[in-house]
Amino acid sequence: MKTQRPMTQDWFSTARTLSEALPYLQRYAGAIVVIKFGGNAMGDAAEMASFARDVVLMRQVGVNPVIVHGGGPMINDLLGRLNITSDFVRGKRVTDAATMEVVEMVLSGAVNKRIVQAIQDEGGKAVGLSGKDGGMILCEADDPALGLVGRPVAVNPELLHHLFAGGFVPVIAPLGMGRQGETYNINGDTVAGAIAAALEADRLLLLTDVSGVKNAAGEVVTQLSPAHVRDLTEAGVIAGGMIPKTETALAAIAGGVRAVVILDGRAPNACLLELFTDHGAGSIIRDSEPQIKPQG
Repeated sequence: MKTQRPMTQDWFSTARTLSEALPYLQRYAGAIVVIKFGGNAMGDAAEMASFARDVVLMRQVGVNPVIVHGGGPMINDLLGRLNITSDFVRGKRVTDAATMEVVEMVLSGAVNKRIVQAIQDEGGKAVGLSGKDGGMILCEADDPALGLVGRPVAVNPELLHHLFAGGFVPVIAPLGMGRQGETYNINGDTVAGAIAAALEADRLLLLTDVSGVKNAAGEVVTQLSPAHVRDLTEAGVIAGGMIPKTETALAAIAGGVRAVVILDGRAPNACLLELFTDHGAGSIIRDSEPQIKPQG
């Protein structure tokens, strides 16, 4: 039995927010949303719990979330403790056999299970996988200079559909298998985009550590078309680490994803704000005219 408590403005605000969310809850019922969860946020217990709570809420209201995670900081830590040198070429980790053993141990083991446990601690049902399970991701070598770094050439989403039907949240480590059975390390954004395309997802959410794609004036552009992204890239406005994220977004949209959002995963409830409010979060890329987010 509920205890009667005095009404405050906060309670009214909560009720109003829930009421305003109804059209969005109805809109996303049954939708597939793929979320790329970065490795940096995993080290913070509060951020992990908040993210997991949001994922469980999404599943509770009928959304089918898929989590693809990274784990770079954790891989670096274990490589350092094992005195294994790790080199990078154009921002990608050179992965030899010894490094691959550590990468698989960290991604499919500690990191993957930490996210699964966080979701289950919040009352959800999660299953940890890698792209090797069920023959989900078939890879080819990305670049001989990178060693065992792969790029997806085929994605089989059958296993994921079975998990959706059972009410489970798939949590996927970015690994894949080659034609000869070899294991490949894959960029997490690339895996998220490939899986989203194979599922023809409604949304791909790329959680990062910036507020979104910015124009030359440093303002966040809340809506971009693929053509506008290409123009900003050619002009050098989109540069550095944002380039691979926008490339992933364009490939996903070309592959059948309805829209891709690049947003700041450090912001509280970022995924919920994007999906279930008028305000949204970050930069959405789809066939639309660009708009500038008001500052302040």
